[in-house]
Amino acid sequence: MLINLPGRKIYYDLTGPANGQVVCFTHSLASDGGMWAEQMVPLLAAGFRVLRLDMRGHGGSDPVPGDYTMAALADDVALALDFLGIKKVQYIGLSIGGMLGQAFAIAHGNRLISTLLCDTAPQSPPGAKEAWGPRVEMVAKAKSLAPLADGTMERWFTDAFKPKQPGRWKEIHATIAGTTPQGYIGCAGAIMNFDFVPKLPSIKVPALVVCGSDDQGTPPSGNKKIAELIPGGRYEEIPATRHFPNVERPDIFNRIMMDWVNKHR
Repeated sequence: MLINLPGRKIYYDLTGPANGQVVCFTHSLASDGGMWAEQMVPLLAAGFRVLRLDMRGHGGSDPVPGDYTMAALADDVALALDFLGIKKVQYIGLSIGGMLGQAFAIAHGNRLISTLLCDTAPQSPPGAKEAWGPRVEMVAKAKSLAPLADGTMERWFTDAFKPKQPGRWKEIHATIAGTTPQGYIGCAGAIMNFDFVPKLPSIKVPALVVCGSDDQGTPPSGNKKIAELIPGGRYEEIPATRHFPNVERPDIFNRIMMDWVNKHR
């Protein structure tokens, strides 16, 4: 479904009983709402209503010119909730989805019942521009994310994942390659320029932070820091996974997730 805005559209998928409590998902860079497919069955079976939003320039949502900010991406979530008439949600976001989730909790905390932040970071890492610059340049030159797809999959999944689930590997690889260059470059700009460390102690909603033990891009140390800075925050680690533990180990991730959302239902 689409939300029509001046000059652009936001794509969303809203599934489940009309009276169910809403769980809202946001995804990683170069992904879309489809990355949460493994979480849909247990949530819908438990009677939750599930909202998946595609970020600017990702999935079915149109790109916006220029660099984005975490605040603007969080405002897109608030705009979608307003359009759909949803007052409060349990929020789940991974990678940049977890970064804009922190921005949402800081600016729109009254819209949250709880927040679950996955494989993310509290601030731009040292050397962010040096790390991201070559990727942005490659995408701009190729006018495509196809040159980044193989390397991105290696960062997201362990070597064991592809032979076990070749079909799912292919789906996610194709989603990376199909992401719009402007959406990727705009979101990369947001990743290179944010710092929530001073404001995380102001978050007043229940927060759980989950991370794959072998995540190199957003390592456990940064995720633990988020949990430590948010009052009452908790941290859980999923072993032998990288950046997408919800896909590679949905058995463990879904147990953690369902315990959390049921606790705050």
